[in-house]
Amino acid sequence: MRSFFKNVLANIVAIIILCVLFFVFFIITLVFSSMGNDKSVTVKKNTVLTINLKTHIIDSPTEEETGLFGIGGQNKSVLLYDVLEAIQKAKTDDNIKGISIEADDLNAGLTQIDDIRNAIDDFKKSGKFVYAYGNGVSQSSYYLGSVADQYYLNPAGGIELKGLSTEVTFFKDFADKYGIGIEVIRHGKFKSAVEPFLRNDISPENKEQLSTLLNDLWKNTSGKMASSRKIDTAQFRMVVDSLYGMIPELSLKYKLADKLAQKTEYENMIKSKLQLKDKEKLNKISLAGYINSYADDDKSGEKVAVLYASGSINSGDGYNDIYSEKYIKYIKKLQDDEKVKAVVLRINSPGGSANASDEILFELQQLKKKKPLIVSFGDYAASGGYYIAMAADKIYSESNTLTGSIGVFGVIPYFKDIANKNGIRSDIVATNANSMYYSGLNGVTPYGLNMMTRGVEGTYKRFVHFVTQNRKQTFEQIDNIGGGRVWSGVRAKEIGLVDQLGTINDAVKFAAQKAGLKSYHVDSYPKRMSPFEQLFNDLNEEDVSARIIKNKIGKANYEILEQITDKKLQSDIKMTMPYQIRID
Repeated sequence: MRSFFKNVLANIVAIIILCVLFFVFFIITLVFSSMGNDKSVTVKKNTVLTINLKTHIIDSPTEEETGLFGIGGQNKSVLLYDVLEAIQKAKTDDNIKGISIEADDLNAGLTQIDDIRNAIDDFKKSGKFVYAYGNGVSQSSYYLGSVADQYYLNPAGGIELKGLSTEVTFFKDFADKYGIGIEVIRHGKFKSAVEPFLRNDISPENKEQLSTLLNDLWKNTSGKMASSRKIDTAQFRMVVDSLYGMIPELSLKYKLADKLAQKTEYENMIKSKLQLKDKEKLNKISLAGYINSYADDDKSGEKVAVLYASGSINSGDGYNDIYSEKYIKYIKKLQDDEKVKAVVLRINSPGGSANASDEILFELQQLKKKKPLIVSFGDYAASGGYYIAMAADKIYSESNTLTGSIGVFGVIPYFKDIANKNGIRSDIVATNANSMYYSGLNGVTPYGLNMMTRGVEGTYKRFVHFVTQNRKQTFEQIDNIGGGRVWSGVRAKEIGLVDQLGTINDAVKFAAQKAGLKSYHVDSYPKRMSPFEQLFNDLNEEDVSARIIKNKIGKANYEILEQITDKKLQSDIKMTMPYQIRID
């Protein structure tokens, strides 16, 4: 028996030692990974700047998802601002001879792709070449690649060029069938986020705004593709309608591609362009590598800070997305930092909690009293995302930004019918007339619904009030273009919801000019997490199970699941956009 216990104890000690060794190995791996990322890169002569699948373009440091469950599974992420700066720098870099676009499926938003495409178009003015190669090419990747001087397609590949569409799913019949009651309070006939619970088909108002939005976005993107490829607009529409891009020979025939070639043939063509010998190596550098090559340049002195607000807006404290407590700390820090002479607020948000949006707006208004505050819109700046922009001295929007959505709603689910059908009922004992104005089993009382409606209406009036102050329009004017309607950036400029169309770089330059800066550097907030911070963020900020689910089903699907299951997200009056659009 003594021998048995001795063996068990020895095994336990061995397991503990193995666990310790594994943890130490894991930490060492993180350290060397971090050191490797900081290693300087030297740009050789005759180098080609390459945009490929290894680069994940993000709008904000908070969008970077690595850490415990992402190590080894995520590509290097680079900020959009850094990408645009890199392409501009490459334009005058004698070591960079051209750009090669080699991304079949680009991981970036529509406005990000638009900005990069415009930057590459400007790069071409240097006389340097821009070539693109594709195999199984997504529509978003072709939108970027079509800016190239020459487009090469794999002989067995294809281009998924199909235009834009959206599909709206409705749940009213499902809710009725299973006895799920849903009370909806909203201001704005275009506030269609709640439509799936109210109707079985798309409303005329929602159909109108979706049609206008999609056509605005497609007119901009398709026009640029047709122009770059020198294809007549009518013929380009016919090619898209017919899905000719999916067949390599038809892509060549209708000028979507210039030549069918294998990847090796494409690279040999570039080597020939650079007059390299057969045995000489083709020097390529990724966007991340090129950015890292000059990342250690002097950054002392006065600063323009870029505060990134990306994701849904929530109350509380968190790193990913926009959490009011965390962002108030960021804003106060920038307000007190004497080296920060101006702030650019980069918004890429469909909105969220009305209360959290209001808290953030107040602190931004205090910041504006001390230093210039310029706002730049990314893919989305709608509802609560638009609300927090109302502290700005000037608002820049991308042409394809989805913005506006000036409206408010609340959704109140209850389960009385399904409970009764299954033999469940309840009695209420209360001290006051409205102690139980809402119950999951009995729904909301008429008086409770009336007061909640007043709350939504009051929030909408407060929303419009701040918009009238910033945009210098009357309540009636804003209410007429509000009502929850979402606009493209181009339309938003026409109706006065934004001041100017431009990129984040344009916003930074204007902020520096307004602050009277001749020499400055750009600093990003919030700061990127180190590997150690990412590790502990994964362990502390979210349940481990939640991280696993998000990685398994994808971020977009997880956000839908979170809306359904997270009580914190269900409790607030909402300022949020009804949908998101991607060019897939």
